[in-house]
Formats: sequence, C-alpha cells, structure tokens
Amino acid sequence: MKKSLTGITVISLAFLLFITPIDSANATPAKFKNCTELNKTYPGGVAKDAKVRNVGGKTKFKPFVSAEIYKSHTKMDRDKDGIACEK
Repeated sequence: MKKSLTGITVISLAFLLFITPIDSANATPAKFKNCTELNKTYPGGVAKDAKVRNVGGKTKFKPFVSAEIYKSHTKMDRDKDGIACEK
C-alpha cells in the first residue's frame, strides 16, 4: 500500500521557497587569499565576462564567469587578459 505525499510535498516546498530569503543583490563575492585557494573552488580561474580569451596559451579548464568575483581578484590576473588564476 503506497501513500502519496505529493500534495503535501509541493505545499511544503512552496512554503520553504516563500519563507527563504533570496537576496543575491546583497551577497558579497567570496574573497580568496591567493590563486591556490581560488582554484580549489574555481579550477579554471575566474573570467570577467564570457567574451574574454586567454592570452597565455592553452588551459586545462574553462574559467568560471563572474564579473563580481573577478573584480575582487584583479590583482591575481598577472597577464591582464581578463581571467584571474587561469590554469
């Protein structure tokens, strides 16, 4: 004998989504001390936009695109190609 909980599940999920604050505008981007730490989270580095191309040659991984994270880590973009900590 199976019991159907789909109605209760849908209501529960809707309630959780309603009460959970989603405020990404106030979220601050993660701050990493160095490229080793950044590459643990973003193995390909962080690009400022999707149109950026790597100047330094081939890379193993595709960079994560985020203007906010790139902006807080511009000092880690040694070759100034728009990708911080590329591998």
